[in-house]
Amino acid sequence: MASQTTIRTIKSVIPLLDRVLVQRFKPETKTATGIFLPTSSTTSPLPEATVIATGPGAPNKTGEIVPVSVKAGDKVLLPGWGGNSIKVGEDEYHLFKDSEILAKIQD
Repeated sequence: MASQTTIRTIKSVIPLLDRVLVQRFKPETKTATGIFLPTSSTTSPLPEATVIATGPGAPNKTGEIVPVSVKAGDKVLLPGWGGNSIKVGEDEYHLFKDSEILAKIQD
């Protein structure tokens, strides 16, 4: 049985290598007109997320560090699979490799 670690604050999680810590957008539970949506339509995670923190990058074949392609505060598009989830209190975060992120969303 694996031991469970308690993380008190997300600021204490520092990604290593080419890992990116993101928080997915939460689906709306109510429409603009005030109609509440059923839970079946709000249970699937949205593919968009905000980058919380990034690692410094990973070494390539020659040993040079290749920096990650996103920075904290960026909005990104995620795949429907992969990543590792981290729960801090009621909030859920995910760690993805930089190469797994599909796109950066420009506003």
